[in-house]
Amino acid sequence: MWTRLKALIVKELLAVLRDPKSRTIIIVPPLVQLLVFSYAATLEVKNVDLLALNHDSGHWSQELIERIEGAPTFRHVTIAESEAQVRRTIDMHQAIGAIVIGPTFSRDIASGAGADLQVVLDGRRSNAAQIVGGYLSAIAQGVAQDAAAASGVRTPPQVTIAARNWFNPNLTYQWFLVPNLIALIALLIGLLVTALSVARERELGTFDQLMVSPLRVHEVLIGKVLPPILIGLFHITLYVLAAVFMFHVPLRGPLPMLYVAGIIYLAAVAGVGLFISSLSMTQQQAILGAFLFLVPATLLSGFATPIENMPTWLQPATAINPLRYFLVIVRGVFLRDMSIGEILSQTLPLVLIALATLTAATWLFRRRME
Repeated sequence: MWTRLKALIVKELLAVLRDPKSRTIIIVPPLVQLLVFSYAATLEVKNVDLLALNHDSGHWSQELIERIEGAPTFRHVTIAESEAQVRRTIDMHQAIGAIVIGPTFSRDIASGAGADLQVVLDGRRSNAAQIVGGYLSAIAQGVAQDAAAASGVRTPPQVTIAARNWFNPNLTYQWFLVPNLIALIALLIGLLVTALSVARERELGTFDQLMVSPLRVHEVLIGKVLPPILIGLFHITLYVLAAVFMFHVPLRGPLPMLYVAGIIYLAAVAGVGLFISSLSMTQQQAILGAFLFLVPATLLSGFATPIENMPTWLQPATAINPLRYFLVIVRGVFLRDMSIGEILSQTLPLVLIALATLTAATWLFRRRME
């Protein structure tokens, strides 16, 4: 079995690497997307969840919180009880940041003196953090002006906001984007290579020869799935090296666990690609089918548009998207020193998706053979 399987895997890799067009698809587009996305992409910010840690019992601190709640950018403001709650909530991606109000805030701005606020932001989402920090600064300054006017102070006090950006102190946008590209390009390459495999055999007329070979059906399926996983792991390694040495993105979490999750993620992607390939009679149909899955998967992953910004009826559809879970893992391993337990909690849905996609692909492959 292993001899036959090795021969099929080598055949699949050679079929991809010897074809000039296939080599171009595997190498050139990922490098171009790495450069283009890393420097050109932008994101919109809305429906933001925020924490408020209020140490002041005065009127103006409550007014500040109410104005933040009323701003269209913010969806929900949670009153935090402690700094530990703030850290835990931001760690778990449940809020983009927190505003910490000092005990003398209301008294200071009512008397015309300057007041300090601390804003803690999630630097893993650097673009959104910058915009949210600007919104909070404008709202706080408006409260200070109203407080001064109500007290008869002619010169409005200045509210100084001290922002702290966790995980990405300088809000370097590449720190957010490049780790995401690891998951996105692995999806693109793994999906295309797998989708083209069976369709290429049919188009070239070698599929029947493969069926009458000594290979069994499950060996053919394994031989079609493993090469895309190997190629995907190559691209993950290439992007990890580029992220660390080219863009200087910190790698804080367990790298071996990233590869474990990456193998399961690529298996789930390969299952989708094999399903598409089994349906397709030509490579053109396979490419169209791959992009039919790729675009919705990207949009529903939280890469370009935060999941919380989507309509509530659409958000459950993201639960079956493997890219959604691997994005969380990649961001956490690079920027947050994500624990092994958290990685496993995100990997479990990938295991279930991989089992479902590979089972469906196997069923369709056997049916098309009959």
